[in-house]
Amino acid sequence: MAVEFNHTIVFTRDQQGGARFLADVLGLPEPTRFGPFEVVTVAHGASLDFMTSDQVTPQHYAFLITEDEFDAVDKRLHDRDITTYADPGHRTIGFNTHDGGRGMYFDSPEGHNLEVITRPYGSGG
Repeated sequence: MAVEFNHTIVFTRDQQGGARFLADVLGLPEPTRFGPFEVVTVAHGASLDFMTSDQVTPQHYAFLITEDEFDAVDKRLHDRDITTYADPGHRTIGFNTHDGGRGMYFDSPEGHNLEVITRPYGSGG
């Protein structure tokens, strides 16, 4: 049996705002509504399902994208005046070049630590 990731729930105080932010920054289609969720669909039908909650504990979500997509995400973040970091602790501004690719971290409006990478960590390079 093959195991494939399907979805996760992202707790947020503003589900429409959080879902739209992620979709806009990553260049994804508009979120859709499913039950109590605002759904952002990524590759292979997997989704991040945004749900309203009064208690939000920041989580980490990482996305593997192409080099061209990285440039587009970087531009969209820059246009929004959102600082990007080379490390998950947000100590070094910019991006990293681990494994011969590029990666950067940035905060969602709720404080979730989002990451985009162009090569999986540990893949060499």
